[in-house]
Amino acid sequence: MTRSFLLYVSAALTLSFVPPPAVVEYPLPRPKAFPHDPAVGADGIVWYTDQANSYIGRLDPATGKVTDYATPTRASGPHGIVVAPDGGVWYTGNFTARLGRLDPATGAIKEFPLPAEARDPHTPLYHRGKVWFTVQGGNLYGELDPASGTAKLYPVPTRGARPYGLVAAPDGMIWMALFGTNQIGRINPADGALKIFPLPASGARPRRLIVDSKGVVWYSDYARGKLGRLDPATGQVRDFASPGGDGSQPYGIAVGTDGRIWYDESGTDQIVAFDPATERAETVKIPTSGSVVRNMAVDSTRARLWLALSGVQKLGRIDLK
Repeated sequence: MTRSFLLYVSAALTLSFVPPPAVVEYPLPRPKAFPHDPAVGADGIVWYTDQANSYIGRLDPATGKVTDYATPTRASGPHGIVVAPDGGVWYTGNFTARLGRLDPATGAIKEFPLPAEARDPHTPLYHRGKVWFTVQGGNLYGELDPASGTAKLYPVPTRGARPYGLVAAPDGMIWMALFGTNQIGRINPADGALKIFPLPASGARPRRLIVDSKGVVWYSDYARGKLGRLDPATGQVRDFASPGGDGSQPYGIAVGTDGRIWYDESGTDQIVAFDPATERAETVKIPTSGSVVRNMAVDSTRARLWLALSGVQKLGRIDLK
C-alpha cells in the first residue's frame, strides 16, 4: 500500500466527515426572560416574544446583540410571532386580546385590539396580506385585515378543541392543530370555512404542526409521545414513536432545509430529527436542562433552525449544513 494511496484515503475521509448537529445557545440578558416563540427575517435577524416581561426581543446572530422593545400595553403576554414579507414583526398579545406589529426600522409598535371573545390570541400566521390567528381558550380562529384593523372570528364546532398551532400549506390552505381533541382542521382562507380531519387514536392531542413540500401534514402528538403524519389526499394517518417514549411530550416542530422533520421532546431536553425517507430518527441534546421548545423557526437562506428555549432564558440555533 503506497503512501500516496493512504494520503488519498485520509483526505477522502476528512472531506466526507460531517459533524453531528448541535444546539448553540444564546443567553438573553433580561432577568427572567421567557422566550416563547421565535421568528426569523430575510436578513437573518431573529425575533422572539418574551412573554413573562412583555417585550419583543431582537437577536443579531452575527454580534450576539439583543435589543428589547416593550409592548405598548403592559402585561400583554406576547406569545406567537411571525415576520411578514415586508419585514413587519407581528405578535399575539395573549393576555390582552390584541395583535401587535413592530416596525423593524423604528422599533415602533402598533396594536390592534380584538373583539372581547378573542380573549387569548395564540399563534399568528401572515398569509396573503392577512394575519390569521388561533384563540385557544375562546375556541376560535380569526383573521385580521391590517389595512382596516377589522378582525373576523370563526368558531370551531368541536367544544374544547383548543385551537393551537397554525401553518400555511403549499396549496394556500391553512392547517390548524386542535390540541384539546384528536382532530386537525384545514381552513380555506377564501371564506374561512373549516374542514375537520379526525385522527384515529382517541387519545391523540396534536399541538404544533407543519406541512412539507408535498402537502403532507406532520404534527407533534404531545399526549402520546408520537410524531404524526396526515396525508390529506388519502386521509391516511401514521404514527411514529418518539425516541424518548410515551412521556417525551413532542412540542415545537419544523421542516428543515435538509428535508427532515425536526421537533422538540419537551419531556427529555432533546431535539429529534426524523427522516421521512428512511423513517429513522436522530436526537440532539439541548445543553441546558429544563428547556422547553414551544416553537421553532427555519432560516432557509442560511440553513439554520432557531429555537426558543423557554424556562432557561436562552435562544438556540442548530446549523443544518
